[in-house]
Amino acid sequence: MPATESSPPLIEKHTIGYIPPQERHGKVRDLFTLWFGGNIAPLPIVTGALGVQLFHLNLLWGVVAILVGQLIGGVLMALHSAQGPQMGIPQMIQSRAQFGSWGSLLVVVIAGVMYLGFFTSNIVLAGKSLHGVTDSVSVPVGIVIGAVGSCAIGIIGYRFIHLLNRIGTWVLGIGILLGFGYIFSHLHSADFFTRGGFNLYGWLATVSLGALWQIAFAPYVSDYSRYLPADVSVAATFWTTYLGSALGSSLSFIFGAVAVLATPAGMETMDAVKLATGSIGPLMLVLFLLSVISHNALNLYGAVISVITLVQTFSWRWIPTGRSRAVLSVLVLLACCIAAIYSSADFIGHFVDLVLALLVVLVPWTAINLIDFYAIHKGQYDIDSIFRADGGIYGYYNPQALLAYAIGIVVQIPFMNTPLYVGPISSHIHGADLSWLVGLLATSPLYYWLATRTGSQNVRAGRTGEA
Repeated sequence: MPATESSPPLIEKHTIGYIPPQERHGKVRDLFTLWFGGNIAPLPIVTGALGVQLFHLNLLWGVVAILVGQLIGGVLMALHSAQGPQMGIPQMIQSRAQFGSWGSLLVVVIAGVMYLGFFTSNIVLAGKSLHGVTDSVSVPVGIVIGAVGSCAIGIIGYRFIHLLNRIGTWVLGIGILLGFGYIFSHLHSADFFTRGGFNLYGWLATVSLGALWQIAFAPYVSDYSRYLPADVSVAATFWTTYLGSALGSSLSFIFGAVAVLATPAGMETMDAVKLATGSIGPLMLVLFLLSVISHNALNLYGAVISVITLVQTFSWRWIPTGRSRAVLSVLVLLACCIAAIYSSADFIGHFVDLVLALLVVLVPWTAINLIDFYAIHKGQYDIDSIFRADGGIYGYYNPQALLAYAIGIVVQIPFMNTPLYVGPISSHIHGADLSWLVGLLATSPLYYWLATRTGSQNVRAGRTGEA
């Protein structure tokens, strides 16, 4: 049945269920604006500045490292996005087809923790941005305002999120270009072009930051393409997502690096942005504040979808509704506000450390999911089985996927650099973390060999039903 464009409801009624063809809507170009506008924000600006702040690269090598990392990581992120129209279900639910109904739970929990961390980090940045705009609003009050705004957008859901980012792409895109222009015409440092230099470990570390930024979107990127008509091609979904995300995040990362280099050494990134942008600084802070509130709705939405996925695994007869999603959104909002208010001073630093640790266990999942979708099943799955309590033809566990997943984690250990552990090879290259690259290169062929060697039923299964 062809998709219809008859006005979908403003407040999204679906949660984790299959989106039937008659309820598909939207244009593939919306993916460009979603991921471009969503990446013009303070958190990627702060992350991008680390290349020159922490790893002491100069402007040229910092920009090159950022672009290389974003362009590589964006490929993986966009390949996940292209699964959405083909499957019509959220990414974490789809993982049951690779790992089994219970075997996928670890990854669902990890993704949920990341969403919660991103949401909390962003409301901290929203609170600080609002306080920077007007001293009459304290950081805790700003945190609550930012959180409530994101919660309202998240409850309304998919359609409203896309609408806001269509607007945000133009407003934030023009804003950040104006910011670049002002900074280059009002430099506050004499060593803008000469500060820092090239060092291999710093360059590799900055590449990794860019790639991992993109990979961190992988567990939920297809959630925002699953409503598109099923006849939208993989190539169209891939390129609109890839160009939007890689371009938007690259601009933000480079903006952070430029602002830090344009101001005296030692300043915090957002303070540097405020100083470097001078008279348009308050306007930039307002734009970033609005961006944080809008984009952070994605993190809240993803966290709630993860919670629903966990509960539905054990209560498979439960049919979650839009009301369920709204109630859970408010509960998550309250918990994150408390965490943000009482740890706002150092939360972001701790969260970046946590993300680096969690990505060690997310990277093998990315490899398995992509190999299974594109090389083994070629996009054809039994949707009914994915929603069954026993996993249907996919079972409770998939031994091949779990074995490849475990090995994919182990092989990364010597290359890791996390707050919990620094591997010997990472130490030898002065702390550069290449675990993500090793994990991808090792897990992908291993899983393909294990899955195709067994000739198991779930490899041969096609799309035989709908939820």
